[in-house]
Amino acid sequence: MTAPAKKSKKEKPPRRIKVDYLARVEGEGGLRVKIRNEKVQDVKLDIFEPPRFFEAFMHERRFTEAPDITARICGICPVAYQMSSCHAMEDACGVKLDGPIRELRRLLYCGEWIESHVLHVYMLHAPDFLGYESAIHLAADHPDPVKRGLALKKIGNDIVNIVGGREIHPINVRLGGFYRAPTKKELSVLVPRLEMARDMTIDTIRWVATLDFPDLEPDYEFVALRHPDEYPFNEGRLVSSKGLDFPIEEFYDHIEEVHVEHSNALHSRVKERGAYFVGPQARYSLNYDQLTPLCKEMAEEIGLGKVCRNPFKSIVVRSIETLYAVEEALRIIGSYEYPDKPYVEVEPKAGFGHGCTEAPRGILYHRYQIDEQGLIRDARIVPPTAQNQMRVEEDLVEFIQKNLELPQEDLTWKCEQAIRNYDPCISCATHFLKLDLERE
Repeated sequence: MTAPAKKSKKEKPPRRIKVDYLARVEGEGGLRVKIRNEKVQDVKLDIFEPPRFFEAFMHERRFTEAPDITARICGICPVAYQMSSCHAMEDACGVKLDGPIRELRRLLYCGEWIESHVLHVYMLHAPDFLGYESAIHLAADHPDPVKRGLALKKIGNDIVNIVGGREIHPINVRLGGFYRAPTKKELSVLVPRLEMARDMTIDTIRWVATLDFPDLEPDYEFVALRHPDEYPFNEGRLVSSKGLDFPIEEFYDHIEEVHVEHSNALHSRVKERGAYFVGPQARYSLNYDQLTPLCKEMAEEIGLGKVCRNPFKSIVVRSIETLYAVEEALRIIGSYEYPDKPYVEVEPKAGFGHGCTEAPRGILYHRYQIDEQGLIRDARIVPPTAQNQMRVEEDLVEFIQKNLELPQEDLTWKCEQAIRNYDPCISCATHFLKLDLERE
């Protein structure tokens, strides 16, 4: 008689975490996680916001229209799109700016960094750490921090309004500079408020440093702009923490985009290497030496260090960068001289142009081909959230594995919080490279 076969150890049924709609992020996305036998099998960050085909409908538009068209991609970081498109078109046409116009572009970027970083720190991310459903609920018990956040954001908005012409989708930006340059008097009005903002940002840094940060430090390949003389906004070479160092026109020599079935956003990766990470932590870790003495002093006071790999501490790094933007705005306004003309002429030349600037969420790369009449023949835009998506999924595998003992509801909440570390701008990420129409 054959002995009965030994029963195999019963496998635990698959466990799934499903977040249909992520809250407190810009755009529409969800999360799918599959767990089997207490091991994370699969993580997919679904970006299902419909693609809006910006690259396609710029085809055959005038090259001068690019800053205004691309600004509509995002209501939170329109300046980044305007600056990247301006730099790319000016590169194609052989124009490089300096003096007051270049400084005004940095000031405009200061405004966007302040309002975007503060929005994330106070309204989107801090409620997670403090156990609140939203900033509204947080304000009910802790009104003072929320009021401080709103006041800081207002200062960033006002900078964008004065330099850019309005707070959302600025209308004063053009190729070669601005339609109108603000006067010294108009900018000087901001000085006392920026000095107040400096004190409020120091309070912010000390406040966020007291939050409880989960233990997670992946081996990132940070990628950011690197400028020899300044913390990067608009210009520089692209460098990484694992040896990349190249001019922005070589972007596609080192970075590739791939389509994945579960996302309307293309995934980016370093060729023959894999995922990389852009954003405040990449900038900070690769450009710490370019921060102001006060920023370094605050980082040392709270024990941040010169490199920050914990994605949960991105809220701290954003606060440090907010302080940098406030100080840089004060420096620019203090030395500002009204330009002889608010722009330089940019005449079209057939060829390719490349632009890469540091949006609040990381590097934003634009490449355009224009013809001799100035018509756009090809457009490529690589937003920061799409560049980070592969890295975010890899981080979530490690993070979820460490927290499998949590109840389903708590683990789901933790996953949402982890995604908000990266401040994803999903609307920015949903772009396809081509739109093919067949007409009969």
